[in-house]
Amino acid sequence: MNQELKKQLIKYAKKIGIDKIGFTSADPFPELKEILIRHRELGYESGFEEKDLEKRTDPKLSLSDAKSMIAIAIAYPSKIETPPKSTKGEYRGFVSRSAWGIDYHLILHKKLNHLGQFLKELVPSAEYVVMSDTGALSDHAVAERAGIGWIGKNSLLITPEFGSYVYLGQIITNIFFPEDHPMENQCGDCTRCIDACPTQAIVNPYQVNAKQCLSFITQRKDMLEEHWMEKLGNRIYGCDTCQIVCPKNKGINPIHQELTLPNPELAKPLLKPLLTISNKEFKQTWGQTAAAWRGKKPLQRNAIIGLAHFKDESSLPLLKKILEEDERPMIRQTTAWAIGKIGGEKAKEILESAKFKEKDGKVFNQIIKSLKSLANEDILDSPCKK
Repeated sequence: MNQELKKQLIKYAKKIGIDKIGFTSADPFPELKEILIRHRELGYESGFEEKDLEKRTDPKLSLSDAKSMIAIAIAYPSKIETPPKSTKGEYRGFVSRSAWGIDYHLILHKKLNHLGQFLKELVPSAEYVVMSDTGALSDHAVAERAGIGWIGKNSLLITPEFGSYVYLGQIITNIFFPEDHPMENQCGDCTRCIDACPTQAIVNPYQVNAKQCLSFITQRKDMLEEHWMEKLGNRIYGCDTCQIVCPKNKGINPIHQELTLPNPELAKPLLKPLLTISNKEFKQTWGQTAAAWRGKKPLQRNAIIGLAHFKDESSLPLLKKILEEDERPMIRQTTAWAIGKIGGEKAKEILESAKFKEKDGKVFNQIIKSLKSLANEDILDSPCKK
């Protein structure tokens, strides 16, 4: 009976647009627990994870009568068909591929709930809990054990069909299903993701220090340390470097899921308009994307850093206004740093004027630091230097 039930769920999953489905037991993950304990001891957690390691590794703490888990994957695109390009004075940022379309939490939960409801129609006594990303369990660990793919050295799940360009979710249920077999890891001796990581966040194969990952750093709400701002470039949300260089992703661009397709103007947004967007406009344009969950402040800070990355002198009047008028100290502090990085006489004038008006100590200190940096550059550039 359960083998037939499994076939029916697989057929229905395909019908509702689930790209991959796998089945595994609801047994705990003891090896994962040991890894997570060590991960915590080393300080590698982002802080976004479920705090209770027992819940992260034991499905029965989410559903007491759990017998099986159903893992699913939804593919998303890796390329924009006609990407808008930066031009002088109209520079653009970049949003991670996983946040291009409609918020994947909405996509996954809708499909998982459809699948769970279908199971309950077939078996009225069925109980189930759906999870994706924000749930207690590790999506990658469940998907790997259910045969969806294997976990790569960058800690992302890699599938043969869609590479690592997949959203993952799972259902925990009290119904028993025959298990699928895990795939063999196909990374071999490749270390391209490790070698390419801009911040060396992949500290060892299969071990990522989340606090060093640029994807995490773009989502922080506080002032970033200067070395992170230097690394950020024009990233507005997330980082795809380890996916881009992965050989298993070469030539893969799944575009069959309509809700995951990018709006080019949000995938590569103009930087300056982001700085003046109202809360209402932000909610209307960004509200249904995964990039919106931390609010507009981190995106605006990252856009300011992006303008500094491009040394966009045309943005100085706008940055001057922000430095003088924005109520948020973190934004003013980042702006003072950016103005100093852009440089030139106009930048010095703006900072000199601002230092007499600024009341926040951290912002004032950044203004002074930026002015000193510009003064040192003048000395180095002087024809009289020795």
